[in-house]
Amino acid sequence: MSSNQCVLGIDIGTTSVKCCLVDVVSKEVVSSQKKDTYSDVPSELGTEGNKQDVPRILSALELCVSRLPREGMRKVTRIGVCGQMHGCMLWKQGEAWEHKPDSERFAINEVSNLYTWQDSRCTQEFLSSLPVPKSHIAISSGFGCATLLWFSKNKPENLTKFNRAGTIHDFFVCMLCGLDQPIMSVQNAASWGYLNTITKNWNHEILQEAGLNSDFLPRVVDSGEEAGKLANSWYGIPAGTPVIASLGDLQCSVLPLLTKNSDAVINISTSAQLCFKMPKDFVPPEQPPSISQPIEYFPFFDDSYLAVAASLNGGNALAAFVRTVQLWSLELGFQVPQSKIWQRILELGGDQQSQSALVIKPTLFGERHMPEENASVNNIDLGNVSLGKVTRALCKGVITNIHSMMPRSLLVENDITSIIGGGSALARNPILLRELEEAYKLPVSLDSRGDAAYGSALAAIKAKLA
Repeated sequence: MSSNQCVLGIDIGTTSVKCCLVDVVSKEVVSSQKKDTYSDVPSELGTEGNKQDVPRILSALELCVSRLPREGMRKVTRIGVCGQMHGCMLWKQGEAWEHKPDSERFAINEVSNLYTWQDSRCTQEFLSSLPVPKSHIAISSGFGCATLLWFSKNKPENLTKFNRAGTIHDFFVCMLCGLDQPIMSVQNAASWGYLNTITKNWNHEILQEAGLNSDFLPRVVDSGEEAGKLANSWYGIPAGTPVIASLGDLQCSVLPLLTKNSDAVINISTSAQLCFKMPKDFVPPEQPPSISQPIEYFPFFDDSYLAVAASLNGGNALAAFVRTVQLWSLELGFQVPQSKIWQRILELGGDQQSQSALVIKPTLFGERHMPEENASVNNIDLGNVSLGKVTRALCKGVITNIHSMMPRSLLVENDITSIIGGGSALARNPILLRELEEAYKLPVSLDSRGDAAYGSALAAIKAKLA
């Protein structure tokens, strides 16, 4: 059964943007588009900084949206948006964007780069100098408030150019609705740090004393609340269409899959997350633990929480290995496309004989609970350094790492009886799936609906509209 109404779901991810039209009644995807953004820009801090070009990301998104069928776009009654959490960007209100009615596109003007969740400019020494949040979530590098505090102390001139801050998806919602002040869901606000998720209020006094002007901070609303209405018609969607306050990509990727409390959901894309839903009466502590822990509690929907092991190492660790193989090939005088390398290493690593005693700890990007952690390789011998065995050990290492953060015993203690898998890296890599089943010894099923753009559309369908 279908209806004459659709919702538009949008996901502004770390490496790509996605959008989909979803039928309101059947919840089926009518049409979808995806595009890589190629938006990374060099950082003045080298490997410690991680920046992306905002106009390039939004241009890729508008290209995606423009390819959706106009007939379906005219039926859109709500828009849901989500994206990469933790990161932040700054802009100058009134000068940041310009709507071009002749082409329906936006021109982006006075904005900063996007400082992503992978940004590591906030050293442990700097983080230790910051006040303890009145929040159950510890502060880490890459979190919006930590990044803004770093700028206030180290490059205050970067802040004086702007008067607004938010995630890139908050900015996008502001742009669509013509908002003067960004509106942020509690999901994204919690990912910035210094937020009391019970009262949904920032730690204003603490942040002010630490040197951050609280005028920068967005207004926080419940997940699923309306942020505003489309200021102008946009690729066929009528002006006045409600737009939901932007959501976290993790929560949106989990929403379509977590239908039973006995299920856990794992998502492996650029990074990796394993989570399950906490009981309805769960209330997080008022302050973060004194010693950083691998499991955090993220706001979900309807005032519930997810227990989350959020690893910074997932598909990005595998992609780094593929880039290394490609560079070695170039140094030997051969040009091999990454697609060929992926195909071959998955073939070799999938062979039964690829198992070995080689142990790879793939924490190239550290972990939030162990930021100084480096990757390592152990048990090397002459017989286990073939491409297939290294690939197999690397895939096993990705799963072993997340199992060390959220072990099988914890799932069993919380009555979890099965795992649902999603994410582009897990969907494309049968070795990861096999290692996941081996590590957790629970039934594992893949579900392609674990897509953040689709989840944002479902959130918009059930949203509380003003």
